[in-house]
Amino acid sequence: MSEADLQTRIAEKFQALKAAGRPALVTFITAGDPDLATSLEIMKALPEAGADVIELGMPFSDPMADGPAIQAASQRALAAGQTMAKTLQMVREFRATDNDTPVVLMGYYNPIYVYPAEQFVKDAKAAGVDGLIVVDVPPEADDELCIPAMRAGLNFIRLATPTTDDLRLPAVLQNTSGFLYYVSIAGITGTQAPVKERVHRHVARIKQQTDMPIAVGFGIKTGAQARELASGADGIVVGSALVNAIAESLTENGQAGPRTVANVKAIVAELSEALTNGASH
Repeated sequence: MSEADLQTRIAEKFQALKAAGRPALVTFITAGDPDLATSLEIMKALPEAGADVIELGMPFSDPMADGPAIQAASQRALAAGQTMAKTLQMVREFRATDNDTPVVLMGYYNPIYVYPAEQFVKDAKAAGVDGLIVVDVPPEADDELCIPAMRAGLNFIRLATPTTDDLRLPAVLQNTSGFLYYVSIAGITGTQAPVKERVHRHVARIKQQTDMPIAVGFGIKTGAQARELASGADGIVVGSALVNAIAESLTENGQAGPRTVANVKAIVAELSEALTNGASH
């Protein structure tokens, strides 16, 4: 079977953007941060502000690849009572008004394993999810989640990093579909800025082995950065900057403030404009 050719919303979105000559803006928020209602409001606002793909973080108590900002978002969501069932319900409610924007669930295997995995894949697909990024399930464990996800019609999106060499890359690319997420730094999310030349070199090397779209993430905060790094890639992933905007807008007791949704929209609009204008030059 040729799962790499799954025609999901993700594949269609990247094809349309390629035809338009501009990179995708992939935006990450944590489901349920700072609370379920506000989180859903932000999710619905992302496409309006210019997001092309939404990554929705599945809150987990021990997100080892994430920096302080996204760890704190997970803690806020869990403290507000977010569960996997509520995260899938969020997607269902989002789909009631938006049937076009791709939604990717991103996180760790533990909450999926206890769901359990087979039921999770069915429920995620039924809710309107298009793809999964599960950072702690390696290619060696494809039978565990990747293959069932693909059989259900979900893209399984994998991460490649600066340390993914040419020997490891084929294993990473096998069974991956939708897009490849290139982690632009060696480290955790949101803690350091990627070096443009190094990113371009690695993306070019990976493109020699795959026709799949490549989206670059980790450490991108500004429109100028996004435009620089998008050159040679097919998309940009922004997460910590949006999660920080949520955190900075909260009231003293940690509740959503009057600017919570607007602050996220403003950053997404700036990034979208930078990518759109950058693509035309």
